[in-house]
Amino acid sequence: MSPDLHFILLLVLRMALAAALVVTASMITERSGPVIGALIATLPISAGPSYVFLAIDHDAAFIAEGALASFPVNAVTMFYCLAYVFLAQRQNAVVAVGGAILVWMALATLERLFSWTLLGGFIANAIAFGICIPAFKRFQHVEKMPLITRRWYDIPLRATMVATLVALVVSLSRWVGPFVSGTIALFPVVLSSVTLILHPRIGGPATAAVIANGGWGMMGFALAFVVLHFGALYLGSAIALSLALATCLIWNLTLWWIGRRKRKVK
Repeated sequence: MSPDLHFILLLVLRMALAAALVVTASMITERSGPVIGALIATLPISAGPSYVFLAIDHDAAFIAEGALASFPVNAVTMFYCLAYVFLAQRQNAVVAVGGAILVWMALATLERLFSWTLLGGFIANAIAFGICIPAFKRFQHVEKMPLITRRWYDIPLRATMVATLVALVVSLSRWVGPFVSGTIALFPVVLSSVTLILHPRIGGPATAAVIANGGWGMMGFALAFVVLHFGALYLGSAIALSLALATCLIWNLTLWWIGRRKRKVK
């Protein structure tokens, strides 16, 4: 088998595996309500497969540098969420999601102008969370979550979006290096697919509630990149990826447990 054919077949397999994962997670999100749905949506559903495939193709140093690049991009994604939440109150899905993506692209381009350190990433995330978390509060609750009906194109749309992201990250990583790969891997493909699908069905405010409830989950997502960075440097890519995933899961389960206790107290 030629090297080019081997690469294409392997790429198709990776795209299919990543698409299957995000479709399953998105279907669970639809049935879980805004709080649980947000916690699922903030797991590394698209970035995770991208990093796994990067780890297969590159050494641990590449993964550590990619995680360092992804860390401040998480702050950019927080402003994507904030832009969507505000726009979704009055605009249709195309305008709200499109506007949020433009915000993400503009800030990601600006972010690329700096040489980031771990401290810089902490500062960027602290600023983002300090602005966005308080702003989300007024949008986190809706009187009633409308019933969601699935359309025939839902699954193909989600699968295509995440598969395309994985293909871009895996293919371009050979030429663009770890910092650009780490940036591309964090493009909000899951959030975009969820909002594009839910917004026309249940309305902007209800979809915005799902995104707004994900603010604290994004904090665990940011922490996972710190774990991935140090883990890849000292423990290797496989252990680092496992620890980063465990960080996200434990963080979101803790948020769910805290929220459940608060509801019982009330």
